[in-house]
Amino acid sequence: MSGLEDVMRRIGVLEVGAMEGARARQGRLTKPPGSLGRLETISVQVAGIQGRARPEVSQKVVFVMAGDHGVVAQGVSAYPQAVTGQMVANFAAGGAAINVLARQVGARVVVVDMGVAGETAQAARVVHKKVALGTRDITCGQAMSRRQAREAVEAGIEVFEEELGRGVELAATGDMGIGNTTPSAAIIATFTGRPPAEVAGRGTGVDDAGLARKVAVVERALSVNRPDPKDALEVLGKVGGFEIGGLAGVMLAAAANRVPVVIDGVISAAAALVAAGLEPRVKEFMIAGHLSTEPGHRAALEHLGLEPVLDLGMRLGEGTGAALAMGIVEAAVRTLNEMATFEEAGVSGAEGE
Repeated sequence: MSGLEDVMRRIGVLEVGAMEGARARQGRLTKPPGSLGRLETISVQVAGIQGRARPEVSQKVVFVMAGDHGVVAQGVSAYPQAVTGQMVANFAAGGAAINVLARQVGARVVVVDMGVAGETAQAARVVHKKVALGTRDITCGQAMSRRQAREAVEAGIEVFEEELGRGVELAATGDMGIGNTTPSAAIIATFTGRPPAEVAGRGTGVDDAGLARKVAVVERALSVNRPDPKDALEVLGKVGGFEIGGLAGVMLAAAANRVPVVIDGVISAAAALVAAGLEPRVKEFMIAGHLSTEPGHRAALEHLGLEPVLDLGMRLGEGTGAALAMGIVEAAVRTLNEMATFEEAGVSGAEGE
């Protein structure tokens, strides 16, 4: 397995020649220039990531990382902690929303136990990278040790690299972890400098009193731990989650292997902030799948400089928004590759050309 430093060193920049080739082909396709909007810019970005003017994204994988959080003891979720493990079993059995949407776009789902508080069912269908039985309560001290934070990131790297042998041309990130919008809000507040009241949302659907309690919990966690935004591993260790670290590892490994990665909702966005804090160049390899209703999601995407592909009012997580956006990314690449040029179709170009 590649170590964290090795993976970060391997992250390069987008291939200019491939992007120029894709852009030139877009200009020759049977349509007015720019008429496909974001589809054109996405296809050019994917070309630059893969380093080829005619990219391919038919092999699609959604990485769903699961972990539990000690902060649920503070009443920040509308659901009990046991739901995390139960939903992991649901993912493994193919019955969750992410399974349905992944089937629709032709993606396989890789389910990873990063730190579920208990044994996960459907063991043969779950990748086991458990760092610990959930994190500690971030209102009482740090979520995990620095060693565990590194272990979580490197486990994500390992999961991605293990899948490379089966083929990965387009990756997406997803999560499961009751209470995980709370550490995500703490991470987002730390990196963006915004107050917890601006980035904490209702998560699983807490009421007004629950939201106020959640904001207070994030404020207390930041006061107790004082994470340094210039040290991404410290931020992850002090106020993060094992699944968040694993997702950051997936993003870094995808970039190192020149695979575009579609970012899902607020949990994935928090992981993206950690990944970018470790190696800023990783942002060039990211595509923001959608904008969720969680206020922290918008704040994180703005900080990362990413524009969401979709805005459907979703807030489920699991990778559902990213899976839907995978279809858009594939559409962008297929129009680039499969549309005829004016010359091939025998169609006249614009007057004066």
